[in-house]
Amino acid sequence: MKAAPEDVPAPEPVTGDRPRKGAVGVAGRLRPWHSLWLLLLLGWTVSAADRAVTGPVVSWMIDNGVGFLADADDPHALGGLIGGLFFAGYMLTQFPGGYLGDRYGHRTLIVVSLLWAGIATIVTGFLGGLIAFIVVRVVTGLGEGAFYSNDRTLVTATTPPRDRSLAMGVVITGLAFGITIAIVGTPHFIDMGKWVLPDVEAWRMAFWILGVATLLVGLATTWYFRTHLQLRTVCLATAHLGAYAAVSLILVMAVYVIGDRSGLSDLWIAVLEVALAAGLVLFALARKGEELGPVLKNRDLFLLYLANIAILWNLWFFSFWSVSIVAGAAHSSFASAALTAGFNAGAGILGFPAGGWLSDYGVRRGWSRKSIMLSCTAVQALLTVAFAWYLGAAERPSLWVMGVLLFTASLFFNALQPVGHALTAELAPPELRGSAFGMENLIGETGAVLSPAVGGVLRDSTGSWTAAVWLDAAIVVAGFCLLTGVRTRKSLPG
Repeated sequence: MKAAPEDVPAPEPVTGDRPRKGAVGVAGRLRPWHSLWLLLLLGWTVSAADRAVTGPVVSWMIDNGVGFLADADDPHALGGLIGGLFFAGYMLTQFPGGYLGDRYGHRTLIVVSLLWAGIATIVTGFLGGLIAFIVVRVVTGLGEGAFYSNDRTLVTATTPPRDRSLAMGVVITGLAFGITIAIVGTPHFIDMGKWVLPDVEAWRMAFWILGVATLLVGLATTWYFRTHLQLRTVCLATAHLGAYAAVSLILVMAVYVIGDRSGLSDLWIAVLEVALAAGLVLFALARKGEELGPVLKNRDLFLLYLANIAILWNLWFFSFWSVSIVAGAAHSSFASAALTAGFNAGAGILGFPAGGWLSDYGVRRGWSRKSIMLSCTAVQALLTVAFAWYLGAAERPSLWVMGVLLFTASLFFNALQPVGHALTAELAPPELRGSAFGMENLIGETGAVLSPAVGGVLRDSTGSWTAAVWLDAAIVVAGFCLLTGVRTRKSLPG
């Protein structure tokens, strides 16, 4: 079955969605694709909040000695593994999600992903046991994994090349909104839960609130895309993604259960989950090597894929543990630490669109996207080193100083991401962009799987977060080195 024509990336220059009757056509004003940007931004917001909420909830459980973390010998290591297992599921549907989007239509997979994530997040709030919690978190990740590659491809296909990086940045600003909502809002969601639940069960409210929000956005997206959707195609795509997800769930949980019963550490279990993803890449090469060769065997794309490991390591290390890092360093309350940590996530609200705009502006001035991405990465690396040094040097770190360092480092970190997405879109063949973005995030999510677990292990073994932050800084530098090897062709004219 082929994708609907309107979902297939169009030749450059792209006209994308057909202008609706009465659409504003004056330069500088609203265009038809701007409403699509807003809708996808909302999709990013709710899906990011769903995945980021686990970190603050785990931190609250550890601080209050409740739930399945109450009696854990190494609670931060176990909490980090829970976060890593979510991303194990998330990464395993990155490539299948993009491939299915190329086949069934990118709008179709976006709708399936949002509705799936909303339902699974609501269900999370009804479960309490460790294994059940892990299973439903992995299932949530498996559904959300289909969003990224199809969103990036749809943005590319519906936006004129001169505004492509800006579009990438504006839309993914929802990631910053979502993570900020999860980090800053979780203490308030838990307080709301105490109105209707016993205090030890109040964490459930965070999942119910965010799950309902995701479901509503999913329904709104379904309505917006209604002229591009067919019930039969949606059902086929859901069944096909469900088949991938079922196999992936069995594999992820088998690795966890076997590793746990064999006495392996939480870190080694996370490493085995990464090995599972590597096996999926090799399987894709063996099964579809000829068809997908342009995105699997392209040297420059593959360097971008590897550099994405550092990006996602940094993103989800701080998104998962920032509240605990700030609270542990400053000995502050959970609510105060969440507010300070929110500076890290909130910087994306400025950084994502600013980086996208700068990228498009720079290309029109003759700069390369690679040089812009390298500049942002270099500044981020220096600021991350400064944060690590401050944590170790200050006897009682200031909330304000930590907030400023987190904000400025995150500003440049978030700015570089839409630049990289636009660069990937330019290097990948148009008909395989969904697969390219899926493979990029599949490999990159290695960092998201490992960083919460590795960070938690280092915290439990050293008694502080300093070593984990230094490791994060080193990985950012490694990502910079990989980016220097990417060869780029001339960017599309503005």
